[in-house]
Amino acid sequence: MNVLQLTNLTKKFGSFIAVDNLSLTIKEGEIFGFLGSNGAGKSTTINMIASLLKMTEGDITVLGKDINKDRKYAKLNIGLVPQDIAIYEDLTAYENVRFFAGLYGLRGSELNERVREALKFVGLTDRQKSYPKDFSGGMKRRLNIACAIAHRPKLIIMDEPTVGIDPQSRNHILESVKELNRMGCTIIYTSHYMEEVEEVCTKIAIMDHGKIIAEGTKEQLKSIITDTKDMMIELRSLENIDLEQLKDITGIRAIQADEDTSTIKINSELEVNNFNNIIQYFISNDIEIRSLEENAPSLETVFLTLTGRNLRD
Repeated sequence: MNVLQLTNLTKKFGSFIAVDNLSLTIKEGEIFGFLGSNGAGKSTTINMIASLLKMTEGDITVLGKDINKDRKYAKLNIGLVPQDIAIYEDLTAYENVRFFAGLYGLRGSELNERVREALKFVGLTDRQKSYPKDFSGGMKRRLNIACAIAHRPKLIIMDEPTVGIDPQSRNHILESVKELNRMGCTIIYTSHYMEEVEEVCTKIAIMDHGKIIAEGTKEQLKSIITDTKDMMIELRSLENIDLEQLKDITGIRAIQADEDTSTIKINSELEVNNFNNIIQYFISNDIEIRSLEENAPSLETVFLTLTGRNLRD
């Protein structure tokens, strides 16, 4: 089932095209990573999905319904965790969540139950009577999430939810993302922390100059810039090895010999027998293997290669 579908989505600000004829489908159950440097059009796209910004052209459907024809339905099924914390400092944590949940039509005992449920989920039950002014940055971020999920949306948009917080709070939020997904939520996740995207996202799109330039799982994206993976074998020494003979072994791609250690780069997608032959060669020549490590390109390398820009630029 398609939870979100964008078709030829375009947003213009005067003569500037912020989002350029973008089409994208997000299926139920995905944690969809949305990557783009500042100015790539990512935030503009998110704001249009959340009905905070009117599109110039194109269509957006949420759970099969056009948001232009049924905007209320879309809003009821979307939860937005904005990059800028959106809570009221003069309301308690409980009152904040109750206020935002009430905007979705929840009332009475159901409203109170949903508020308690959301605060428990983000670990703020014991601080529900406290005011955000007394909260750490991480606690404010967690309260921001509680305000977005109390109405049990099917699609949750998390825009930079871990900016400026401590590692413990970041880990709590990442685990919350995974748990929400296990509970049946589809999630759009944006972050400037590439390792977060690698950890939680099941599919990723890279956006640049208003367009999607690559899309797929992290493995598929990495395969765009290389179709091979390398295995780095660190050895104690190559003192007793005939380097020319070693170079002739199938699968060895490079040899780097230093004074104390040597590193052999091999194609890790070799047939098992060939790999075994390489290892056996070292053993039979009494060469100590210090470590084996697969050296695949990182998601950050993919991003830099495709866009030519750092994610924070």
